[in-house]
Amino acid sequence: MTAAAPLRVLIVDDEAPARNRLRELLADCARELAVEVAGEAASGVEALALLSRQATDVVLLDIRMPQMDGIEFAQHVQKLPQPPAVVFTTAYDSYAIRAFELNAVDYLLKPIRSERLASALRKARALTPAGVEALRQEVGRARSHLSVYERGKILLVPIGDVVYLKAELKYITVRTQERDYLLEESLTHLEQEYAEHFVRIHRNCLVARAYIAGFEKADSAAETGEPQSIWAVLLRGVDETLPLSRRQHHVMKEFKL
Repeated sequence: MTAAAPLRVLIVDDEAPARNRLRELLADCARELAVEVAGEAASGVEALALLSRQATDVVLLDIRMPQMDGIEFAQHVQKLPQPPAVVFTTAYDSYAIRAFELNAVDYLLKPIRSERLASALRKARALTPAGVEALRQEVGRARSHLSVYERGKILLVPIGDVVYLKAELKYITVRTQERDYLLEESLTHLEQEYAEHFVRIHRNCLVARAYIAGFEKADSAAETGEPQSIWAVLLRGVDETLPLSRRQHHVMKEFKL
């Protein structure tokens, strides 16, 4: 983006009057700044789909929205090769302001003034991607989806659909009942974020508690070549079993199946 190119701004807010107000404010800002509206979205999910099709420099993002809030959207959008700058818009001055003090973007407190919006847009023009991990830790709330960048699009995988997460080389295999996805994240960080949802059954594997159907003994060849019995985890809706490491045998006591 050159200095003369207009900033392409995406408006994301679940309330139509709020989106209209931002359009009016951007029109005011256009008198002194080169800006254009790239589009509008009423939810984070809708906005992510739009970003896959529409080049965008800045997202004006409401924080409190149904289905997916602005905090989670800000995490997912970083999967894009060139993520837009994110400027939060909010009617609340509690966690949002604290969170944004941790990074270099900006926040706008509603009702928004055109002068304040123009200032945020100037700042956004020179920004690098925000420290989203620090933002996530400050907010302290698990994401409702995992996001995978695949074939030029961000695919959202609901956490409730994930059967297991398995670390393999530099990627995490995300297994649902329908298919696999490849995710570039830390298994340890995912375990911490979703401590109540997943249980570790092996040093490289987390399984969703809701998808554990039971346990059974299976034969496996030891390093000596002699067969030995090991425990395997049975999964709901997936024709596959996963080995349970000796260190994690205590997991069986947690489930009364």
